[in-house]
Amino acid sequence: MTAVAALRVSVGQHSDKGRKPVNQDFHGALVPPEPLLSSKGVAVALADGIGSSDVSHVASEFAVRGLLDDYYCTSDAWSVRRSVERVVTATNAWLHSRTQQGPHRYEMDRGYVCTLSAMVIKATTAHVFHVGDTRVYRVHAAGLEQLTQDHRVPVSTAQSYLSRAVGFNPQIEIDYVALPLECGDTFVLASDGVYEHVDDAFIAQTVRQAQADLDSAARSIVDEALRRGSDDNLTVQIVVVDGLPAADALQLQRQAAGLPLPPILEPRMVFDGYRIVRELHGSSRSHVYLALDLETGEQVVLKTPSIDLQGDPAYLERFLMEEWIARRIDSAHVLKPRRRTRENAFLYVASEYVDGQTLAQWMRDHPRPGLETVRGIVEQIARGLQAFHRLEMLHQDLRPENVMIDTTGTVKIIDFGATRVAGLAEVAAPHAGSEPLLGTTQYAAPEYFLGEAGTARSDLFSLAVIAYQMLSGRLPYGAGVARARTRAAQRRLRYASVLEDDREIPAWIDDVLRRAAHVDAMQRHEALSEFVHDLRHPTQDFLNRARAPLIERHPALFWKAVSTVLAAVVLLQLIAHFALP
Repeated sequence: MTAVAALRVSVGQHSDKGRKPVNQDFHGALVPPEPLLSSKGVAVALADGIGSSDVSHVASEFAVRGLLDDYYCTSDAWSVRRSVERVVTATNAWLHSRTQQGPHRYEMDRGYVCTLSAMVIKATTAHVFHVGDTRVYRVHAAGLEQLTQDHRVPVSTAQSYLSRAVGFNPQIEIDYVALPLECGDTFVLASDGVYEHVDDAFIAQTVRQAQADLDSAARSIVDEALRRGSDDNLTVQIVVVDGLPAADALQLQRQAAGLPLPPILEPRMVFDGYRIVRELHGSSRSHVYLALDLETGEQVVLKTPSIDLQGDPAYLERFLMEEWIARRIDSAHVLKPRRRTRENAFLYVASEYVDGQTLAQWMRDHPRPGLETVRGIVEQIARGLQAFHRLEMLHQDLRPENVMIDTTGTVKIIDFGATRVAGLAEVAAPHAGSEPLLGTTQYAAPEYFLGEAGTARSDLFSLAVIAYQMLSGRLPYGAGVARARTRAAQRRLRYASVLEDDREIPAWIDDVLRRAAHVDAMQRHEALSEFVHDLRHPTQDFLNRARAPLIERHPALFWKAVSTVLAAVVLLQLIAHFALP
């Protein structure tokens, strides 16, 4: 694979109404400038209206324009898949509602309906999305490889109907596939008016011979389909990957390459417009200082790279990404970055100063907190985590040292050095294997130790462990999770009930913690909101299991009931016996 500084693609397109009075196909492609080219990639889309609808061309245009416009407005923290699926789902809902409001609400094949095939090329990956019977091919030396499946149901050998289309139903199912790219990879998008009449060999040969004139190649394929008798609209798009970014092309606003590393900071020292007050924290990963902004007089926190890791490019990139992440999260329970009023002259991060203490310090000062206090802290942390998860970010290092409680009782999540951002992970290493464990082992979810990628349930595990520790002063599995590096070893882990202490904790709370901190991620709560709710309300499942049988709760009442039933049975039998002639 030949790597270049940036992604480069060539696109050729042609569409013709053919023998129909109106062209119900619509197509488009967008190659944005930087930084969107690196963060969002190149988008190509083709929609095909259905002949039974007089407004299908409106649906096709709306679907393509909506995708090309709205995709680039989605968060650059989102993955390509989430971004496109959100946009197409919204398009589907709008088109379906338009049909429901019109005269053909019971004839969907006459409403605002179209098929859609789209491709997003980002970094070194092609993301293909598909609904309906337009097609996406990859060109090989031997011919064409069809990457999409036609959503059609055959009625007979000569007739079939669409089983899936945009706008057809209130909900939509979108096919998705991600493919690794190499320079020179070529893709073809075509409507059924083309591929039903032109064989794969002709398309592949025409594309290979196109050289630099891809528009002419697309036109030649359309003309050939017309010559062979196509009576439908015809559209072809050709996409050639001319160059791929290097594997490390994220370069996350590669300020690291241009900014010098800061000197060792000392109290009363003036540094880049700040006066250093004192060091707040120092570790092998970073140095944190309280400082005074000489321009505004405000107290701020400055975070500088670890001296020991200043020669590690991957570490410096993660360090820079902390500010990138913070500027995209808007939550009262997540540390806010310092508003920039001037450019940095050195490599460091400035953030708000939280006047308070870490949760670890708070736990030492409050070794036996009340249940309601623990609930309040957990709920605030959960709201902060939800802000991460809405942007497809995983914190991955939730621990008491990374949670601050200020003097008003507000809880804030800090330190984003291990945070995984789906949208950036696609660029940094889209086909890499398991990532190294960046979080703290005592609070990391078990799946990380198997080399698996984390999910929102992984952050939930860490939060559950923190809640457990606040209530008991220990960890639910001790140090066992970090040592269990196989599934067999993890199955042998045993949860220690929080009720084993002499604290007054309801039994159902232990049941909630047991589930949230389950070794198997699929056994945990599905969402943080569910965990938070269950911390305040016993689940019906627990109540059903906890409710003892009547014979145990009220033996006398049980036997009286049994006697009454038996007496009634005997009485009925006597009545039946004497009633016989």
